Amino acid sequence: MADDVASRILAELATILPPAAVLTEPDATAPYRQDRAFDPDAGVPLAVVTPTTTAQVQQIVRLAAAHRIPVVPRGAGTGLSGGASAVDGGIVLCTTRMRDLRIDPATRTVTVQPGLLNAELKAAVAAEGLWYPPDPASFEICSIGGNIATNAGGLCCVKYGVTTDYVLGVEVVLADGRALRLGGPLIKDVAGLSLVKLFVGSEGTLGVITEVTLRLLPAPSPTRIVAAWFHTIDDAAAAIAEISTAIRPSMLEYMDATCIRAVSAQTGADGTPLHPDLDTSAAALVLGGTDDLDPNGRDVRFMEGSFTRHGAYAVTETDRATGEALAAARRGAIPAVEAQGRLLLSDVGVPLPRLADLLDGVARIAADHDVTIAMLAHAGDGNTHPLVLSSWDDAELAERAETAYGEVMSLAVSLGGTITGEHGVGRMKRPWLRDQIGDDVLEVSQRIKDALDPAGILNPGTIFAAT
Repeated sequence: MADDVASRILAELATILPPAAVLTEPDATAPYRQDRAFDPDAGVPLAVVTPTTTAQVQQIVRLAAAHRIPVVPRGAGTGLSGGASAVDGGIVLCTTRMRDLRIDPATRTVTVQPGLLNAELKAAVAAEGLWYPPDPASFEICSIGGNIATNAGGLCCVKYGVTTDYVLGVEVVLADGRALRLGGPLIKDVAGLSLVKLFVGSEGTLGVITEVTLRLLPAPSPTRIVAAWFHTIDDAAAAIAEISTAIRPSMLEYMDATCIRAVSAQTGADGTPLHPDLDTSAAALVLGGTDDLDPNGRDVRFMEGSFTRHGAYAVTETDRATGEALAAARRGAIPAVEAQGRLLLSDVGVPLPRLADLLDGVARIAADHDVTIAMLAHAGDGNTHPLVLSSWDDAELAERAETAYGEVMSLAVSLGGTITGEHGVGRMKRPWLRDQIGDDVLEVSQRIKDALDPAGILNPGTIFAAT
C-alpha cells in the first residue's frame, strides 16, 4: 500500500473514532495480530480500531471497502484456530469496547453487544434468575462475539446445545457497510430464509456482528457430579458410549493421563497444588454430571453403575465443592498443557460409537511421530480436543507435530467426523476442510462468500482462501 493511501485511510479513521480507539504503533498493534493459535503467518495491520457502535463499524467497513483493504473482526483473542490473524496493511476491527447489555425477563431474552465476556453475561442474567447455557472452558475470558463467530460449545452442551441454539437475532454489518437486523426476541419466526444461522459460525467472513439477541433459560438445579477413574482409555470410552445412549447427562467430560498430570502440576503462589484431588496414576478421568430433579438420583445411579461395569477402579458422587473443583480442573486443562510448550490444538468430533477409535488412533499417531498428544473431550457429544505439543525453537519437533496434527484431522474425517466441533476452521484447519465437506459444498459456500463479500475484504484466509 502506498504511503499516501495509508495516510489518507488513517486520517479518515481519525474522523470516525477518537484517538484512543485507533492504534497504529507496532508495540500497540502487536497484541492484536494473533489469537491463541499464534499463527506464525499473521500479518502487520495498518491499524487496530476499537469501535463502540454499529454506526462506527459501518463507517470503518465502508472506508475499507472503498480502498479494498482487509478487515479482520476480532473479539477477546481467545480463539484457537487462527481465525483472527491480522493481514498486512489491513484493519483489525476489535469489538472489545462494544459491551452494552439489555435483559428482558418477560421474554427470557438478552440483547448484547459482542464485546461482553461470556462470564459477564452469565452473571448479569443470573441476577435476574435466568441462565445462558453455552459455557466454553474459557468462559471467563472469551467474548460473546467470538462465541457467535465460531458457534462455541462447552461443558453443558451435551444436554443444552451450543451457541447457535440460543441465537434468536443478530445485527450484522455487511462488506458494503449496510447493517442488517435479522431475527429478534421471537421464539418462533420462519419468515424468509434463516439468515441468522448463516452468520453464526461464519468467523467474520460474511459480516461483522455488532449486536445479538440471545434466548435464556430459567436457572437450573445444582449439578450432581460423579467422578470415575480408569486404568485404560478404552474402558472410559465404553462407559461414555453407554451413558450417552441411555440418559441425557448435563455434563460428560474426559481427561487423559497427560492432561491430569499437567493440571495436577499447577500450584498456587504459595506452592501448594491447585487441584489436590487428581489421581495422577489414572489413564483417564470421566466426569458425569446431571441436574435431573429426580429425588432418587436415577441418572447418578446409572452413571455410577455404568462406570463400574466398564472397569472404573474408583467411582464417587462428589460433594458440591469437590465436583466444582474437578470441573475447574477440566476447564484448566488446555492452559496447563500449554505451559509445557507450544500447542497445536484441534477440536475434532466423531460420532459417539467411533470415540474409542478416535482415542486409540490419536494415541497411535502420537507414538508414530514421537510427539505428545494430550486428549480431553466434551465426550458426551463426541467433541474432542487433541493437544499436540510442538515447540517454539526445535524445528524438527515442530515438523513432527505439524504432521501429527494433520493426521489427527484426517483420522477424524475418516471416522465420519469433523475437523472442528466448536473452535472454527480459521486458518489452521482450512487445508482439511475440502476433505470433510467435499468440492460441491465448498463451491456453494464460496458462492455465498462472493455474494456477500465480492471484494473478499472480510477476514481473508479464514475458512476461504484469500483472493
